[in-house]
Amino acid sequence: MQRDCLTTSIPQRCTNRIFQFGLLIAVIVGLANGTENQVAAAEHAVFRAGASKVKITPPLGLEIVGNWGKPLATNIHDDLHVRCLALNDGSTTIAFAICDNVGIPRDVFDAARKLIDSQTDVPPANVLMSATHTHSAVSARNNREVDGVVVLDSYQNLVARRIAEGVATAVAAMKPAKIGWGGVEEASEVHNRRWYVDDEKLLANPFGGVDKVRMNPPRGSDKLIEPAGPVDPEVSFLSVQSLDGKPIALLANYSLHYVGGVPSGDVSADYFGAFSEKIGKRIGADSSSDSFVGIMTNGTSGDINNYAFREKAGKHEPYQRIDEVSDLIVGRVAEAYAATEHHDWVSLSAATQELELKMRKPDPEMLRYFASLQDEGQSPANVHRLASIYGNRLRKIAEGPETSSVLLQAFRIGDLGIVAIPFEVFAETGLDLKKRSPMSDTFTIELANGSYGYLPTPAQHKLGGYETWLGTNRVQLDASDRISDVLLSLLNQLGQK
Repeated sequence: MQRDCLTTSIPQRCTNRIFQFGLLIAVIVGLANGTENQVAAAEHAVFRAGASKVKITPPLGLEIVGNWGKPLATNIHDDLHVRCLALNDGSTTIAFAICDNVGIPRDVFDAARKLIDSQTDVPPANVLMSATHTHSAVSARNNREVDGVVVLDSYQNLVARRIAEGVATAVAAMKPAKIGWGGVEEASEVHNRRWYVDDEKLLANPFGGVDKVRMNPPRGSDKLIEPAGPVDPEVSFLSVQSLDGKPIALLANYSLHYVGGVPSGDVSADYFGAFSEKIGKRIGADSSSDSFVGIMTNGTSGDINNYAFREKAGKHEPYQRIDEVSDLIVGRVAEAYAATEHHDWVSLSAATQELELKMRKPDPEMLRYFASLQDEGQSPANVHRLASIYGNRLRKIAEGPETSSVLLQAFRIGDLGIVAIPFEVFAETGLDLKKRSPMSDTFTIELANGSYGYLPTPAQHKLGGYETWLGTNRVQLDASDRISDVLLSLLNQLGQK
C-alpha cells in the first residue's frame, strides 16, 4: 500500500513531493508579492514630461517643393521647426519629433536616431519622427549615393542634428507632469479631393488611359458628381501640464493635407506652424515664457484638402486662409481642452515592426506607350501635360529595387493609441484603424519615419486618379491593408501589457 506523504516515515518520493509543493507555494507567494510590488511601483512612479522646439529654417536660395514648380526660397515668412515632446512613466520614455517639411526620407530619420542613441538614454525605436507636409519648405528628399552609400546633403544633416537636439532638450526638460487627451470634430475644413465627374476629358491620365475619378476637379463645376471617399473630421490632441496645471505642451492631429495661399518663394510652416504658435495662449500657457510647445501633426490626409469643391474658388490674401483655419482649429481644441481630465500617472509602451513591401513596376504596355511618345508626329494636344514627368519616373522605377522595408510604430499612452505610417495615407485607412483599434481612442500620424508616396486603399486603386498613378504610388496595391494589419497587431500587443 502506498504511504501517505504526511506519515512520520517519509520515503524519498514523498520528500520530493513535499519539496515540489513547497516550491509551488513559494512561486504563488512570489507572484502575489511581485504583483503587489508592480502596483506599488505604479503608485509611487512619477509621470514626467518635457518639450522643446528647435529651428530647421533653411538658407535662402534652395528649391521649395510641394508643387510641380520648384521656385527658389527668397523670403522666410515664418521659421520652420522641429517640435518635440518627451514622456516618461517612471520606467519607459517615448518621444515625438515633428518637423516642418513636406516629407523626409528614412535615411535622414535614421541618421537622427543614431544621434539620439548616442546623446540620450531614450531607445531610438521609441521616438516617432514625422513631417507635417507643409508645401512651403525646401526639400529634404535629396537622394545621393557615393559608391553605393547614401550621403546626406547639408540641409538633411542639419535636420537630422536638430531632431536629435530637440529630443535631447525635451528629455532634459522633463519634470513631474499630468497628462490628458481628447478630441473634437471640425468637418468644415476637410474635403475629399477625389471626385467622380461627368466629363471624360477631366479623367485622362499620363499613361494614355482614362480614370474613374479626378483629383482636384475644377471648383464649382457642373461636371461634379460626388466625392469618391470619406473625410476624418476629428481633431485629436494630447496635452501635458505641470502638477499645478500650467500647460507644458499640446500635440494635436488633424487629417488636413495643408492649407496654402503662400506666395511663391516664401518659406512657411503653413497652418501647422500657425496652430502651434497660437494654441498656447488660448489654453493659458505663460505668455511671458517660451517654454510651452504647441505641435500639430498630419493625420490621414492623402486624399483630403481644404477646398469646398461645390463652391467657386474665392479670392484670398496671402496667408489669409492659414490664419482662418488655424484660428478655427485652435478655438475648437481650446474648448475641448477645457473639459479634458488630466491624469497624474499613466503607463507608456511602444512597439515597432519592419514590413517589407513589393515595389510596383511598369508593365510592357506602359513602357511601349511612353516609347511611342518619342515618335515624330506626336501632337502635344494628344499628350497629357504630365506625361514626360511620369515617363521619367517609370524609367527610374524600372531600374529601382524590387522591395522596400518600411518602419511601422504603435504607442500606448494610458488608453490612447497612436500609430505611425511613412506614407500619405487615405482618410478611410485612418477611420478604419480608429474603428478596429483595441484602445478607446486612437489616431494616426502620417509621413512618419519616411516618405514613400501615397497609400491608396485597394478599392481606391481601382478608381485610378493621381494618387494611384505609378510614380505617385510605388508599393504593392494591397499595402494599406498589410500596414493596417501590422499596426492593429502591435496595438493589441500593447493593450495586453
